[in-house]
Amino acid sequence: MTAPTTTAAREGGRWIEQWDPEDETFWREKGERIATRNLVFSILSEHIGFSIWSLWSVMVLFMGPEYGVDAAGKFFLVAMPTLVGGILRVPYTFAVARFGGRNWTIISAATLLVPAVAAAAVMEPGTSYTTFMVVAALTGVGGGNFASSMTNINSFYPLRKKGWALGLNAGGGNIGVPVIQLIGLLVIGTAGAAHPRLVLAVYIPLIVVAAALSALFMDNLAPVRNDSGAAKEAARDAHTWIMSLLYIGTFGSFIGYSFAFGLVLQNQFDRTPLQAASLTFIGPLLGSLIRPVGGRLADTHGGAKITLWNFAAMAAATLVVVYASAQKSLPVFLAGFIALFVLSGLGNGATFKMIPGIFQAKALARGLAGEEAASYGRRLSGAAMGLIGAVGALGGLGINLVFRESFARAHSGTPAFVSFLAFYAVCSAVTWAVYLRRARPAPAPAAEPDTDTHDPRPERQSAYADV
Repeated sequence: MTAPTTTAAREGGRWIEQWDPEDETFWREKGERIATRNLVFSILSEHIGFSIWSLWSVMVLFMGPEYGVDAAGKFFLVAMPTLVGGILRVPYTFAVARFGGRNWTIISAATLLVPAVAAAAVMEPGTSYTTFMVVAALTGVGGGNFASSMTNINSFYPLRKKGWALGLNAGGGNIGVPVIQLIGLLVIGTAGAAHPRLVLAVYIPLIVVAAALSALFMDNLAPVRNDSGAAKEAARDAHTWIMSLLYIGTFGSFIGYSFAFGLVLQNQFDRTPLQAASLTFIGPLLGSLIRPVGGRLADTHGGAKITLWNFAAMAAATLVVVYASAQKSLPVFLAGFIALFVLSGLGNGATFKMIPGIFQAKALARGLAGEEAASYGRRLSGAAMGLIGAVGALGGLGINLVFRESFARAHSGTPAFVSFLAFYAVCSAVTWAVYLRRARPAPAPAAEPDTDTHDPRPERQSAYADV
């Protein structure tokens, strides 16, 4: 039966009481239009959230010698938002069900005013390093927006559309990184490096607009409820942590490189702030634009296959970067590093598409079917996304700390890139072993089969081959 939708006047405004996107008639007649509208304004809010999250990757380019912060201190400044943002992704995930997707989007967008106004207040020579660290930590709220936005949009779309929808949502959000870097370039190139507050003058009004549009045009889904049992079950499931590892390799790389790129150019190749800013935005922009393509390829060919080949390509691009870093070749370095951005964006779309597919496959393996299987998949994948997104974001912290240590000890980023190469090799091996390795046929049982002790691995591997 087609599930009707009614927008009720409940506490907090626009609530849709029933939602069944897997019903094709419902989806065609009502669901797709509503989901698309919510997706558009979710992207806007998440886009600005990413811009504020990556604010300090731009602010450090304005921090000349008069600020008294060395290269290691700057790497630590850009690492702090990734730490806070990763931690906040867990509560932000569950806030959608607690407050409603629309309501929480309004709250999370408005909260971005706090770090934006704080940065405008302190961004001047003479401010203590501790103050800069505290204000940089506040921008972590922008990283939390991703988790709530993805959880919300995941509930709106049917499984067959999730890869594309989640890819668009995440890609549109990720573009917030290069956009604020472009604005920083514009400010440095026109007003000079002594006017960082002009960047905040652009974003503070945009935050207000995003919150207002979310209030006017988004909806809450009443059927989405917090489920502590789902959260515990997802946390106990090995696939949640396996996918967290893979997401460190894709999204962790994207956000970590986005925050560090300008500093690497300044310290590895002696670029000025303007020269670094003129190059910094290119990689994050291309990586963001291609993320929906990764989701689409995963919808068509399977997320695990795309993820495996993507990690292999990331390893090859890292080899190029290692060579260029050792040879001090800026053109080759830029080619390899931008390729890493593109591949990390492609991998983001593919790995995130795998999450709902994995839990749908688990539902089918349990003998569930139809709406019962879809409900189980949505329930666990929504809970898992928050945990996976949080761990993936912390990968960005790891990248910046590795860069910090590499430049402090070797005065070069080469050792850092060698360690990233080894990590991509591990991710490739894990993807193949868990999701693509052919299962051997199970031997015929010598006695009555015991369903409680039957080894599920062959079934599991075949079930997950196309996630």
